[in-house]
Amino acid sequence: MSCPVIETFGLYFIIYWPAVFVLRTQSLHGPIPVTTFGPKACMLQNPHADPASQRLTWNKPPKSVLVIKKIRDASLLQPFKELCIFLTEVKNMIVYVEKKVLEDPAISDENFGAITKKFCVFREDLDDISNRVDFIICLGGDGTLLYASSLFQESVPPVMAFHLGSLGFLTPFKFDTYQSQVTQIIEGNAAIVLRSRLKVRVLKETWEKKARVDEKGLILTNGDVESSRKAMQYQVLNEVVVDRGPSSYLSNVDLFLDGHLITTVQGDGVIVSTPTGSTAYAVAAGASMIHPNVPAIMITPICPHSLSFRPIVVPAGVELKIMLSRDARNTAWVSFDGRKRQEICHGDSITITTSCFPLPSICFRDPVNDWFESLAECLHWNVRKKQNYLSSEDEEF
Repeated sequence: MSCPVIETFGLYFIIYWPAVFVLRTQSLHGPIPVTTFGPKACMLQNPHADPASQRLTWNKPPKSVLVIKKIRDASLLQPFKELCIFLTEVKNMIVYVEKKVLEDPAISDENFGAITKKFCVFREDLDDISNRVDFIICLGGDGTLLYASSLFQESVPPVMAFHLGSLGFLTPFKFDTYQSQVTQIIEGNAAIVLRSRLKVRVLKETWEKKARVDEKGLILTNGDVESSRKAMQYQVLNEVVVDRGPSSYLSNVDLFLDGHLITTVQGDGVIVSTPTGSTAYAVAAGASMIHPNVPAIMITPICPHSLSFRPIVVPAGVELKIMLSRDARNTAWVSFDGRKRQEICHGDSITITTSCFPLPSICFRDPVNDWFESLAECLHWNVRKKQNYLSSEDEEF
């Protein structure tokens, strides 16, 4: 092992290692995920530490639930009403609903109006409900689960997702028997899978003209500019997508891993995804599908202008950084689970690591069976007509 070199400069000293030695500050497996989910849920202690047998339990009986419904979908109105009536009238739960859901005129009928008055209404980006909700129920497709993730930037309550959308890879529950299934969750009898998320930090550099105010209160500038940095942070369940946006030029971005430049992406862009996101945009771009229990980050190029640029899987504990290349002809654009799309310019950076706040997704059966069933039903994985049996007579020919 190489030894550190110490140089002194007066009262200061600098310690550095030669380039052949990399000092890691975290495990390659990634940070240890939190095992408490929201105010009252936690993971049942498992002496064998088997990820396939993780189970949900409650510190105290759950009293509040957030119901997320796909907006502007008339087919979900009746299931939404039935579920809310069951939760408030039968289970005596406090139901949280987003304000824009209740703005649908079809919801406010005479019979359901009395129920809506019992709801706790919140607004996205304005009201903090992170410490008020015990668990979450999603009605719709995979987008409702992604939206639930975006509402919680730290600990996420357990999520129960009903398949009422178009694809439903992440929504294993059927609504036909919702009463018995919800009751089972409230009693704490359920398997869960911890879906890892990405912690993304976007650092944007802005330039402003220097200004001063004279004695008369006039703002004066001399043409000089000064830079400032603005930092934004996101929790991402599926993927971070960096693309070329409306430009006709190739995207040209540098990709760093633990501070070392590993490649420059020249193409339509690059996808950095979780194992959960490996079955979304990444698989459409040619990536492999990874089970959500595998600690990993996937890097997938989008239409690279290179025959040898294949998707790769890196350990969950690495730190990735994406920046515009110095000689890039245009800016790039970034989005997080398809939201918060913004432009990336020279001097800006995107840092990506595995978050310690996973999304606890409640399983219909268990993490392994649910995943393979989704592969078969939603993506028709390895569907092929069976080869005919070869009889003894056929073998002679």
